Amino acid sequence: MGEELDVGGVAAALLAGVSVLVRRVRQVPVGGGLTMPERTALSCLERTGPTTSAALAREVQVTAQAMGETLGALGSRGLIERRRDPEDRRRAVLTVTEAGVQALKDRRNARAELIAKALASGAFTPGELEQLTAAAPLLERLAQSI
Repeated sequence: MGEELDVGGVAAALLAGVSVLVRRVRQVPVGGGLTMPERTALSCLERTGPTTSAALAREVQVTAQAMGETLGALGSRGLIERRRDPEDRRRAVLTVTEAGVQALKDRRNARAELIAKALASGAFTPGELEQLTAAAPLLERLAQSI
């Protein structure tokens, strides 16, 4: 590789491609009726583990009031559970319930099926499918390093 790679160009191309993919996948209608804020809060709570409402609001960069509304809706549907913090009984710690995990799983499965259909449609050559397979862990590593 004698020529220097245009890292800025690679970044712009990846951002454009991934942005379109994410936007299209997010538009997939899935049963369960989770709103975007509900999916975001539930997914973050599942990923980070038990936390407080305030910490979750900071993590997803929304106001405490907006997060409270979202968590109220999730709690009323049994997707999250509130328990008293054993270290500070004034605070509540939130966790995702089995129903919440299942709601996220259903959403992810629908998205994965959509992508699988597109990959199996014949629009991609076997070589391109191999390139996409090799790129997946790299994209994940890139996301983790941001």
